[in-house]
Amino acid sequence: MPENPSISLASSGLRASIEPDPYQPGGYILDIDGTPQSHVFIDDPGEVFFEYIRRMAHVLDEIGEPGEPITVVHLGGGALTLPRYIEATRPGSRLQKSANVRIRYGDAREIMNKLPTGLRGTVDAVIVDVFSGARTPAHVTSLEFYQEAAALLSPRGVLIVNVADGPGLAFARGQVATIHAVLPHVMALAEAQVLKGRRFGNVVVVGSHDGSVGEMLPRLLAGGPHPASAVSGKELKAFTASAPIVTDNTAIASPSPNKTIFQIAQKR
Repeated sequence: MPENPSISLASSGLRASIEPDPYQPGGYILDIDGTPQSHVFIDDPGEVFFEYIRRMAHVLDEIGEPGEPITVVHLGGGALTLPRYIEATRPGSRLQKSANVRIRYGDAREIMNKLPTGLRGTVDAVIVDVFSGARTPAHVTSLEFYQEAAALLSPRGVLIVNVADGPGLAFARGQVATIHAVLPHVMALAEAQVLKGRRFGNVVVVGSHDGSVGEMLPRLLAGGPHPASAVSGKELKAFTASAPIVTDNTAIASPSPNKTIFQIAQKR
């Protein structure tokens, strides 16, 4: 691999580079405009480093039987950390965003609506991890968007959304409320201080039509990364409180973090 290859992204003009992780041998970081977007171990796709990606991977591990092939729609992609993880841990799985991994380039919402109609009602997991630089674009945070995503889910399928937010979690609470307006069974997982709204970080929101999704929560908390915390059921209602449901007309991009957060995270 060339040393620190980089390009200017055609759609956004942002600079993307691939850099070796100075503290994780064999690890590489996809950096876009100063924001670490993905981390991969080239020779070990079954190993995941970023904290929130590990939480998402643990949710995927809970679908069906261990090693069972699954169908996944991954919106976002980055360095394809999770598609590579699924291929490594569940050989034969089919991924639409990506053999078996099919990659489609373009706006996430537009591409999702152009997926084969045969996928509707058959997908085991829809992963939403969409960023432009350090922010999630507004049009992939709304009720209408999540309705479109949920329509792909099979009866056992789960929607897995990465929500980045800071102190107070106003944006995250709105996202949880919006997802809960679409799917009846929802939980949110994060590092404890992040879920308390005390610092910027990633909240992983999981939603499903299937009430048994709650049964995975104790295992997800036990599996970490630690310290792990979650809200569901009555606690989820208290978490969202009076947070408004986000629509296409009211949607805004996720908060822009201080870049020093990512500089620290990259070198920890």
